[in-house]
Amino acid sequence: MNVANKTTKWETRAQKSFDSLVQYYWNHDLEMFNNHYPNPDNRCNLTFHYWWYAHAIDSLVDAYCRTNDKEILTIIEQEYDGLVFRNGGQPTNLLYDDMEWLALALLRAYEATGTDKYLKDVQILWKDIKTGWNEHMGGGIAWHKDQVDYKNTPANGPAIILAARLYKYFGKEEDLEWAQKIFDWQDQNLVDPETGFVMDGINRLGDGKIDADWEFTYCQGVYVGAAVELYRISNHEKYLQKALQTAHTAMEKLHDNEHNVLKSEGNGDGGLFKGIMIRYFTELILTAPTETKAILHYLDENAENLWQNGKDDEKLIFNHLWSEKPDLTRGIDLSIELSGVMLFECLIRIERQGLMKH
Repeated sequence: MNVANKTTKWETRAQKSFDSLVQYYWNHDLEMFNNHYPNPDNRCNLTFHYWWYAHAIDSLVDAYCRTNDKEILTIIEQEYDGLVFRNGGQPTNLLYDDMEWLALALLRAYEATGTDKYLKDVQILWKDIKTGWNEHMGGGIAWHKDQVDYKNTPANGPAIILAARLYKYFGKEEDLEWAQKIFDWQDQNLVDPETGFVMDGINRLGDGKIDADWEFTYCQGVYVGAAVELYRISNHEKYLQKALQTAHTAMEKLHDNEHNVLKSEGNGDGGLFKGIMIRYFTELILTAPTETKAILHYLDENAENLWQNGKDDEKLIFNHLWSEKPDLTRGIDLSIELSGVMLFECLIRIERQGLMKH
């Protein structure tokens, strides 16, 4: 999938990263991404990582929007069809956050392609997601259908983003009301008012306690993204200020000083967390470029460190710690590779808006 016109450093890096994702993770027999590289005997695919595949679709949409390469449309469709097949023939599942990620990816896929089935399934997912709201812990969307009294940022931040985007695209007041209602609950219950730092969840163990010691890049990213979407709709300055405060606190609190990059959150699901944070910090930068120069500089530094130190130079496989080369004898999860790909796709989006210094 070589694309001409790779005129800048970030164009080149984004394309090479995407090419490696397809070359080393795409399974032509399954017509889906493998969960791991290397993948001897397909053993890595025994686990069904629904939400990883949602982010894979999101990353494919990034690449399509950047390149207009029609081949990517086929991969998007195959990846989604494979997800639905492995999910029992329908898009919904037991985890509200998983469904939100898929709905967000499919909404972007619909916007990019106009394919009706993507929008149809967004609507199915959104209808199901709204059933997760209940009055345990004063409101909020549950994390899991079998644990309706546990509320967390992963199940509420993406729901706000989804509701706000649905309102922006289709103008239904009900969707705006949902976005504002969920945001208010999130803001009042899981955000430190002094620092803007976003906590993970409340009542996980049935004791009403907040998991304040769970400090994840993921949570900061989705809250920033939620505030940005509401700012775009309303133009209310409070949302922008909340996003800026959280972003600056996150950069300070979640930085690995020893390695001079965003902290590693390990393998598995944690491998995706930084990519999520980067995606929604990018939305903040694109929305308020004059107020986010320090945030852009931080993303640029992380990307440069990853490119120089955190990849296998021969195969362009990324490490979960962006300052050290990956150990390919143990292999790298798809989640980790996707975060690296997202970082470079986000920077080229910023560059194309004329915001990168050369």
